[in-house]
Amino acid sequence: MDTIFKDLVVIETASVLAGPSVGLFFAELGAKVIKIENPKTGGDVTRSWKLQSEDPAGDTSAYYRSVNAGKEVLSLNLSEKKELHTFYELIKTADLVISNYKPGDAVKLKTDYKTLSTINSQLIYASINGFGNNSLRTAYDLILQAESGFMFMNGEKNSGPLKMPVALIDILAGHQLKEAILIALLNKHKTGKGCHVSVSLFDTAVASLANQATNWLIAHHLPTAQGSLHPNIAPYGEIFNTKDDHSITFAIGSDKQFKHLCEVLELELFKQPEYQTNQLRVKNREILFGLLNEKIKRFSFDEIYNACLALDVPIGKIRNLKEVFELPEAKQMLHSFESQNKTYHTVKSISFKFDA
Repeated sequence: MDTIFKDLVVIETASVLAGPSVGLFFAELGAKVIKIENPKTGGDVTRSWKLQSEDPAGDTSAYYRSVNAGKEVLSLNLSEKKELHTFYELIKTADLVISNYKPGDAVKLKTDYKTLSTINSQLIYASINGFGNNSLRTAYDLILQAESGFMFMNGEKNSGPLKMPVALIDILAGHQLKEAILIALLNKHKTGKGCHVSVSLFDTAVASLANQATNWLIAHHLPTAQGSLHPNIAPYGEIFNTKDDHSITFAIGSDKQFKHLCEVLELELFKQPEYQTNQLRVKNREILFGLLNEKIKRFSFDEIYNACLALDVPIGKIRNLKEVFELPEAKQMLHSFESQNKTYHTVKSISFKFDA
């Protein structure tokens, strides 16, 4: 699978996370991805986004490495005529450009789609912006999470608004752009023509509201912060502690699963009228939580985890990242590479399998 796009040439002028995550996708599938970084400004700004535990003398950060493995890096200041000419020479044989300029900047630099398509009419130009093609607002993921309702819904009841611990809107926008590019590549295969595809971070965020959006638009239920709880399902997201102090949670999506959970816990709650349907369990979730919590505290983690898996009860352990990457399934998602005589590990961006 890692050679599917071996003949594809990708030029990436994008920085930070959303755009580079798209470049990483194509690099992992065998494309030649050339990342353009401006030496005048120190390159991609995430090179400097270092944790306290990282080497301050190094030229990259863990953040930068998360989406830039497998790319060729070329230092070009596109505001310089000679270096812009070098860029144009690359465009002549490129299949795809990935950019995330602020509106108007690409035109000033003469790297916009209209200009580049005169050099290569088959070029696919893929761009990401914050609030639409005509908005000048600077867009960081935090701002998008705030503006699109995610922070309002995220957090516990009394915690105040909280951002998610990953830049999820950036990641989702990258996926949206990948889909657009794949459609553009299919269209190019049919017609021989290039095109410009663009994705807005704000549009991506709104599109990702999914059932929370329709809970408001159709049911007029205004989603508010309720921690991990699901507004439509119970028990779902409540956190329980076992007697050996492991934190677990359940996603009970059907009456059958609830009955099996009760069997594991040696309870007969499924026979009581207050808990016989999901809607009733949502209505009475606080009392239900107390009853389940009291019983779960009497079991060890291994006892309840293995019993739930045997009966197909959706159970999850709340794991930190050290525990996650001790799992064999997670180890299979790692990409290893050498740099400056050191071995580094990053997470692959691709999780699908492709069997031809």
